[in-house]
Amino acid sequence: MKIKGAIFDMDGTLIDSLTFWEQYWKKLGREYLNEEELIPDPALDCEVRTLTFRAAQLRIKEFYGLSVSDEELAAFSEKGVISFYEHEVAVKDGAFAFLEHLKNRGIKRCIASATEKPVILHALSHLGLDKYFDTVLSCADIGKSKDHPDIYLLAKDALGEKESELCVFEDSFVAIETAKKAGFLTVGIFDEHNFNQERLAASSDIYLAKGRSMAELIEQIDR
Repeated sequence: MKIKGAIFDMDGTLIDSLTFWEQYWKKLGREYLNEEELIPDPALDCEVRTLTFRAAQLRIKEFYGLSVSDEELAAFSEKGVISFYEHEVAVKDGAFAFLEHLKNRGIKRCIASATEKPVILHALSHLGLDKYFDTVLSCADIGKSKDHPDIYLLAKDALGEKESELCVFEDSFVAIETAKKAGFLTVGIFDEHNFNQERLAASSDIYLAKGRSMAELIEQIDR
């Protein structure tokens, strides 16, 4: 697969961070629902992982009928996510080697994440990934989640290449299907905390399965 640019999701794709939601549900239950071990509705759990973080908070508030203000819930959630990125997350196996290879090849690179931009920048800096990305885009800034192609089209414009010469790297089947329909090349990355790996694999030109390192993509991207 010959490409001129790479568009990366962050959470679950470059970094192991989707355990956040498991911790979040427990903290939410203890803080607002008087439940020590909250088990979320499976459909809700799946839904919020594809939304912008702010939209996810509003959906959770609506679903559970929380009387807390939007501002208080946002403050509770943002405090938790910053602490999580500082102390819990790690870069996925082979990510540094793969990004270094793309950089050395002169392949343009962009982050396109549903996470809010200040949090993205904090996480990339903390993990030492910031040196690989000049462009960082967030769905929160455009008001549309990854079931719409807007974030990828914005990334295309930023990188200055055609869809057919850009590859989107994602761990979500919703996101990868959106990118595929919009004409981008796609690489699906397995993450044990995400849903429906069969659909992710089906819409991926290349699928990195469980137990595989991102460094293995070097040869496939060079073909």
